[in-house]
Amino acid sequence: MTDAPISRLTIRRPDDWHLHLRDAEMLKGVLPHTAAHFGRAIIMPNLVPPVVTATQASYYRDRIMAALPDGMSFTPLMTLYLTEETDPADVERAHADGIATAVKLYPAGATTNSNSGVRDFDRVRPVLDKMAEIGMPLCVHGEVTDPAVDIFDREAVFIDKVLKPIRKKNPDLRVVMEHVTTQDAVDYVRDHRKNLGATITTHHLIINRNNILAGGIRPHYYCLPVAKREQHRVALVQAAVSGDPRFFLGTDSAPHTDPNKLQACGCAGVFSSINTMSCLAEVFDVAGKLKNLEQFASLSGPKFYNLPPNEDTITLVRGDVVTYPDTIQTGEGPVTVFDPGFPLHWHVED
Repeated sequence: MTDAPISRLTIRRPDDWHLHLRDAEMLKGVLPHTAAHFGRAIIMPNLVPPVVTATQASYYRDRIMAALPDGMSFTPLMTLYLTEETDPADVERAHADGIATAVKLYPAGATTNSNSGVRDFDRVRPVLDKMAEIGMPLCVHGEVTDPAVDIFDREAVFIDKVLKPIRKKNPDLRVVMEHVTTQDAVDYVRDHRKNLGATITTHHLIINRNNILAGGIRPHYYCLPVAKREQHRVALVQAAVSGDPRFFLGTDSAPHTDPNKLQACGCAGVFSSINTMSCLAEVFDVAGKLKNLEQFASLSGPKFYNLPPNEDTITLVRGDVVTYPDTIQTGEGPVTVFDPGFPLHWHVED
């Protein structure tokens, strides 16, 4: 049964369980757009150099808080970038001291600034064992990087070749499959209830691979993992609107300046922090599941991370078409805002 039509919805303040804030001038430019709507966010560590140690994570958190505009409230939840040299004792200290909430696994070469990631998964076994012992989640970029594997198949192959063996060897490890993009991933999460969750991005609920490639290449839709066939997008929507607590919001909002996107080998990433809540409300409204938006955006993520939901609320209102800027300006240059390709009637009330 679908929801009765409504034009106003108040929910607990949402959180973003997968966010790129970058650093320096880009950080200053994009952070206010997240803090305007989100109470907390899991912060990705793939800076240059990456955030590997507890000390580096602490310094990065300080830079984020220094960039937060006066009068805004926001809590960054830091992650450590997993390398083959990561010290289990340092990970344990970061967790015990409240410095890092999770550890991030990038297969080496999988995405932006991932060259320091993992090639030999046996070498990070002591870290994974320690994380399972202390209950610290592992956030996984779930793609293989074998050039023989088609880019549209990399997530499914990762599940079979990497994730299943990791979880078989260490079933107590709590894992978040980040930015899932396929029916394969949705089915895997649904079939494995213990210690497993998944984030879904705003843009993967809206675009498929035709949006990137049909009629010309649209670089502002290019992201990693790349958007897949329409059947996979539909599976993601069904998972997100279902109310299943194993699926929750992680925007993977990943700003790059337009010059870095619009070149012969452009960067992967979609910037969506500014209009995510409008986009999500539209998706859930069209599906007739608007009342499940709070579960997806505000409740399921805290439940997985053993954190309380935010106490404050936001109110979404349906009305005339709301517009967002085509780009935002940062100290590093312009960043294009995600265009969902359809009118947005929902906005967050000021």
